[in-house]
Amino acid sequence: MTDTTGVATDPGADSPLFNLIEGFVVELRTAGLPVSLVENIDAAQAVRHIPIEDRAAFKYALAATLVKNNAHWKTFETLFEVYFSLRGNEYALDPDGDDPFGEGDFEDGENPDGPPGQGGEGGGEGLSPEELAELLYQALMKGDQALMRALAKQAVKRYAGMEPGRPVGGTYYLYRTLRNLDLDGMLERLMDQSREDAGDDMSSLDERLQKDEYEHRLEELRKEIEAEIRRRLVADRGAEAMAKTLRKPLPEDVDFMHASRDEMANLRRAIYPLTRKLAVRLARKRRHGRKGPLDFRNTVRHSLSYGGVPAEPKFRYPRPSKPEIIVIADISGSVAAFARFTLHLVYAISSQFSKVRAFVFIDGLDEVTRFFEGVDDIAEAVHRVNTEADVVWVDGHSDYGHAFEVFWENFGKEVGPKSTVLVLGDARNNYHASQAWIMKEIQHRARKLFWLNPEPKAYWNTGDSIVGEYGAHCDGVFEVRNLRQLEGFVDNLV
Repeated sequence: MTDTTGVATDPGADSPLFNLIEGFVVELRTAGLPVSLVENIDAAQAVRHIPIEDRAAFKYALAATLVKNNAHWKTFETLFEVYFSLRGNEYALDPDGDDPFGEGDFEDGENPDGPPGQGGEGGGEGLSPEELAELLYQALMKGDQALMRALAKQAVKRYAGMEPGRPVGGTYYLYRTLRNLDLDGMLERLMDQSREDAGDDMSSLDERLQKDEYEHRLEELRKEIEAEIRRRLVADRGAEAMAKTLRKPLPEDVDFMHASRDEMANLRRAIYPLTRKLAVRLARKRRHGRKGPLDFRNTVRHSLSYGGVPAEPKFRYPRPSKPEIIVIADISGSVAAFARFTLHLVYAISSQFSKVRAFVFIDGLDEVTRFFEGVDDIAEAVHRVNTEADVVWVDGHSDYGHAFEVFWENFGKEVGPKSTVLVLGDARNNYHASQAWIMKEIQHRARKLFWLNPEPKAYWNTGDSIVGEYGAHCDGVFEVRNLRQLEGFVDNLV
């Protein structure tokens, strides 16, 4: 028995499905998802109790056993579509290219504008580009999902120009297909028809709701086209090769300093649940702190029940105190994103500290604590830090030495035994004087002094980086390039 993926449904140890699940799990781990051996076994057992031909049930059975974080869902879903892609001869690319310009797809030998299409079996090959566009318009107008799927398949055949063995990513084929379909023009046509049907009765709200509905249908069409391209690439290259092509870092593994716009958006979404988790973890760690020094008197008192033998030592339990956090952050262009996310996280868990003060600098220094006081949206406060802080002294190039001098002169006396000081930056000082003695003085006064560096360790102390000079006077210097490393550091703050 086989399912819609074209593999045997018996999940025995030697079955193709079992091997496919094993490869799937390996790829999930490679992508960064923490899948344990027990969870792997659970996934193999779960598929024994569901109808394998039910693709949705199969997908969610694997998700229930393998995914533990909502931020990992998109990666799981993408890899699932690769490893358990719909398969069959209809997805194979034509190796001979018998009809490279798709001339058999059109009436009277007509050839569409744009890139060459690809012939193939199935309904719709005789449609002209205008007829295909008209059918697509009708499907979008009516919300006909079945017709949209069929037309998406034909659009990929016609416009993607996919060639066997060609090392081109799916994004390239998707672009070629969407360019020829002109979905922006399709949206305008749909809206014009809706306005015409409604006459003067369409309010601005009705128009907005109608537009949102059409945009949703167009996005569904785009996803179906993307899925069709992926199926054909899997059929041509194999699941492993395709998964490697699509592999992207998880949000918590994205490098702050090299994140794209989409990755930055994912980071912003990921930081909110992270702050809640860290706040709970810090509170629990503080409540269940280590035992304090031996309580001799209490130990002797309890030893009377053992004939004077101190068989049960008693300890003084320390009263948990909340530290004061002082953040000194470089917000120059190279490390601005790192500073932004760290400030966001520290203030989001500020309830775990007695006080949080923030200073930012480039070659000048400014206290920005005021931007965070009494605000509900920390992101807005961080935005104000980046746009309103007075941090330029001379030329706007990083000068750690001068910034530290300003801090020490104006705020050094406020560093005390309860203060944990965090310095955020890459320590690239543009060959100015380091003034490392200030770090030494801060360390003597503060409870702890930590330096967080967003650069890889291999780059430290190269060029104008002097992190080693500052790090000699710190209680710890940490590489913090992503949310995962930032999360790992937070335990040091208790």
